[in-house]
Amino acid sequence: MATMTYLEAIADALRLEMRRDPTVFQIGEDIGTYGGAFKLTKGMIDEFGPTRIIDAPISEAAIIGSAIGAALNGMRPVAEMQFMDFVTNGFNQLVTVAGTTAYRWSMPVPIVVRGPSGGGVGANPFHSRNSEAWFAHATGLKVVCPAFPADAKGLMTASIRDNNPVVFFEHKGLYRKIKEDVPEGEYVVPLGVARVVRPGTSVSVIAYGSAVHMALEASEALLREGIDVEVVDIRTLVPFDEETVLESVRRTHRVVVAHEAVLTAGFGGEIAARIADKAFRWLDAPVRRVAAFDAPTPFAPTLEKAVLPNAETIVSAVRDVMAF
Repeated sequence: MATMTYLEAIADALRLEMRRDPTVFQIGEDIGTYGGAFKLTKGMIDEFGPTRIIDAPISEAAIIGSAIGAALNGMRPVAEMQFMDFVTNGFNQLVTVAGTTAYRWSMPVPIVVRGPSGGGVGANPFHSRNSEAWFAHATGLKVVCPAFPADAKGLMTASIRDNNPVVFFEHKGLYRKIKEDVPEGEYVVPLGVARVVRPGTSVSVIAYGSAVHMALEASEALLREGIDVEVVDIRTLVPFDEETVLESVRRTHRVVVAHEAVLTAGFGGEIAARIADKAFRWLDAPVRRVAAFDAPTPFAPTLEKAVLPNAETIVSAVRDVMAF
């Protein structure tokens, strides 16, 4: 074991997979000599050279398109979006081309499109979006949103080895904030397996990414009120571990779904619908969702704090379902 930040754990996975498999390479804006906007790829060009750590032009469509072409020719590209907000510039390549190739041609497209997402760091509307629901809705893509360093390493390793296109969201607010012991060497966390990070008996909080840490903070406050919160980290949106979520709901009979993305059409609605469909008889209260307001993320810190969810909003939602 070694203590790593969230950022260091992802970088460790990338290095180990590039050493293990010569078909793995990285492509993105400023990832080589500069070492990436967040220095996640710092020093990698010295080890792997410019043909495997490729500095690309500022064109997300070109980055993703070239990654798809390389994948169809036997490579395993990892394409960095400097900020996941700008994946919109490569949306057609990722959703329409990569997401449907296996169906159209019966050919795998083993690419990972990764990058920083999320708010809470005063990065304005152009650098704070949580866009995971777009890709969960697009068939043919896998969607990963880790909350912890060890999971980030293990899920990145699994994503690189997967034969399907994977969209890998790294919450920028967690990059250097979260540290934990991470297994050294090869480490794989399977895609599509949720984890109960805090067992409880009173209410289930189903979350992913930054919202998992909000839920854990909320659970400590609620425990002082005699409310024992179970926190489930789904880790991957697609594939979705429905059974682990339903098992938790059957145990606690109350549920709050939390994510940092905006409320309308957020992935929390999908989770709530599945619970209503398959665990309704176990519910003692309506399913509550906690999410951001339906608005771009403001630049001003006070406004950003008002728009985004936090531990207090989860506490309030849990109290509501407990009082129903």
